[in-house]
Amino acid sequence: MVYAALGYAHAQAVDRMSALGHRLSGQNGQGTVEYVGLILLVSLLMVGMVVAMKGFSGRQGTELAELIVDKIQSAVDKIAFR
Repeated sequence: MVYAALGYAHAQAVDRMSALGHRLSGQNGQGTVEYVGLILLVSLLMVGMVVAMKGFSGRQGTELAELIVDKIQSAVDKIAFR
């Protein structure tokens, strides 16, 4: 009797762990993670370009860096949180 109860409990635990494993290994939300990664990569590249352009003493590099920073600031200012 005790062995049957333990066997039943073990089978239920294995079934629930298997279902949890299938849920965790799904592809739901994977696209969001990839888009966030791409946005972070592009942002990092733009920041690197701004830093590199400000290091040059030329007028074009400074103007380009200021233009990029202004565009980013205006885009951030347009975001409205609800």
